[in-house]
Amino acid sequence: MTEMTLDATLDNLNTVLEFIDGTLESMDCPMRTQTQIDIAVEEIFVNIASYAYAPGTGPATIRLEPCSNPASLTITFMDSGVPYDPLKKDDPDITLSAEERPIGGLGIFMVKKSMDEMTYVYENGMNVLSIRKNL
Repeated sequence: MTEMTLDATLDNLNTVLEFIDGTLESMDCPMRTQTQIDIAVEEIFVNIASYAYAPGTGPATIRLEPCSNPASLTITFMDSGVPYDPLKKDDPDITLSAEERPIGGLGIFMVKKSMDEMTYVYENGMNVLSIRKNL
């Protein structure tokens, strides 16, 4: 397990992706799977940076827990911003056209569909969102 804590700002997105990609490359992760994980991580981190501490900023911790049997990676995002459980939000109606759909929710929906597991808890004043992807 490794983790990093940094300011939840859009400027730090590339640092987060480099941190995760380094682990994925050491695990011989297929490029298609790495791309799916990068998109999910970007969605989650941008949401934390944009909404958790608005209008200010605060810290976010990203924890990586690789597993070898089966080969998978669990990525946990922790912040002490406004409590928000994205799993409680209804999935968007993707049968509607883009013009008919309300704004919001599509990114988290894509994360839920592309990851093998996604969990959320609010504990000790922290949002704790985890995603797991089988490699």
